[in-house]
Amino acid sequence: MKHFLRVVTQFFLFLYCKLLWRVLKFVVRKFTGRCELQRICYNNKHGARRTLKIESSLRFSKNELLQTALSVHPDKVEKTIDDIMALKKINPDTNPQLGISLQASLLQIVGYRSLVAEVEKLRREPYDCENPEHEDMLMKLWKELRPDTPLTGRISKQWCEIGFQGNDPKTDFRGMGLLGLHNLLYFAEHDKATALQMLHDSLQPKHNEIPKPEWEQKNLDKAIGFSFAIVGINITDLAYSLLVSGALKTHLYNVAPEIPGLLHFQQTFCYLMQEFHRFWIEEDPSDIMEFNRVRSKFHRRILRQLKNPDMALCPHFSASDLHLVNL
Repeated sequence: MKHFLRVVTQFFLFLYCKLLWRVLKFVVRKFTGRCELQRICYNNKHGARRTLKIESSLRFSKNELLQTALSVHPDKVEKTIDDIMALKKINPDTNPQLGISLQASLLQIVGYRSLVAEVEKLRREPYDCENPEHEDMLMKLWKELRPDTPLTGRISKQWCEIGFQGNDPKTDFRGMGLLGLHNLLYFAEHDKATALQMLHDSLQPKHNEIPKPEWEQKNLDKAIGFSFAIVGINITDLAYSLLVSGALKTHLYNVAPEIPGLLHFQQTFCYLMQEFHRFWIEEDPSDIMEFNRVRSKFHRRILRQLKNPDMALCPHFSASDLHLVNL
């Protein structure tokens, strides 16, 4: 009986999606005199709430022009909007705002796809110690985080001071490639105060009642509990997963007026680093072995926040002053 009811329910859902929904759209258009895209643009403010609905409408359209609009080159967006207006028989002279709204949202949509490709390219590019540009970025990272301490050599235990696992940082970039280094350097350069504070805290004894000399002598694993650089690479992975899964659309569609770019992604990384630092301290894990648990919990919290189409990370990046805002 349950199986029969499930089949009947699925049949009616299929019927609704394939037939009744289209009939309803036709009736609504005849009644209002507006197509679905018009209703979305006129009834929703600029940002994720509007762009996500436009993206869904285009994706599930039967018309090839509307479907392919999601993947056009940014330079062809304006012409694509003209073609859509002609297809829908909408007079651009009497509906000037519609073209502007559609163009802004479509630029966000195709820009997001381009950003995913750009980030993926950086992630797939391995760190090459024979590449002068790669080496230069790594040296800059050291100078930003340890400005008063000269690096004794390219291969050195000193790298552990900023949170790498071994004597050669290149081995730690394997998972995220150059993307991890780009993000760490951006954080150190553009939110330096927060980066240095986070690095400082990560090296301190967790419990102040343990004198630091004694803590260092006994090599107790009671620091704040994480290695700065390794956490940066892990948070890069978290930001990357939010991006490729589409969860970050809510944030980027709300903060990027048109095309979201790598800068928006790096600012998001800075926010996630600062928030993870706070979250780690709030969770008060006993040691580094709890890192995966805390990271997973933090990831779930960010996902919940991004489900709100009006929610965004701080819309204007400000060093050391990042927070969630409700637009």
